[in-house]
Amino acid sequence: MSHTAEWTVRLYLFEDKGTTKARVVLDTGTTSLTGHGAAHCNPGDIDVPEIGDELAAGRALHDLARQLVNTAEDDVEGMGTSARKREVPSAIGRPL
Repeated sequence: MSHTAEWTVRLYLFEDKGTTKARVVLDTGTTSLTGHGAAHCNPGDIDVPEIGDELAAGRALHDLARQLVNTAEDDVEGMGTSARKREVPSAIGRPL
């Protein structure tokens, strides 16, 4: 069975009172999920906005990924199969 889909991901970054905040929105056409992340600059560190952006965006994407996996597991369980007992392989070699 062949299947092709295109999903849209939008990443928004903004600064708020010394905190970089990120919001990532996944739109599948039928469902939307939103991940959030934030990064705070230590007052003793040099302010490098790119690092705050990277951390906040990475954390938002991680949050979104966790939600997406949970949604898939719920869908599998809804079909009468237990997905939560399965070990989820990680793309970087560490458990998620």
